[in-house]
Amino acid sequence: QVQLSESGGGLVEAGGSLKLSCSASGTIELIKALGWYRELLSGQREFVAATSRDATNYKESVKGRFTISADNVKKTVDLQMNSLKPEDTAVYYCAASPLSKAVAGTFAFWGQGTKVTVSS
Repeated sequence: QVQLSESGGGLVEAGGSLKLSCSASGTIELIKALGWYRELLSGQREFVAATSRDATNYKESVKGRFTISADNVKKTVDLQMNSLKPEDTAVYYCAASPLSKAVAGTFAFWGQGTKVTVSS
């Protein structure tokens, strides 16, 4: 199995930046893609970004503001978030997939989440 651990959440003003980090442990050779989801205050969980050796994908509303980067050997992944907006407020979850598609719906392993709050 795979365990994921996130760090880097916190409180930031609108327009500010935060960097989230995630590291994997366990049977990391299972991991072919790493990504981030978020759960909004409404309870809705949505795909944010993901990357693999084959592809990198972003939610449309974060393109140009968020950047995902991963170390495919160490199985770590970061999410640099710039120009943050109040609507980015959510609990952010690191996710890992045994598939290399790096798209929503293919992730099988999840972290515990880290909270990001963007004040207006």
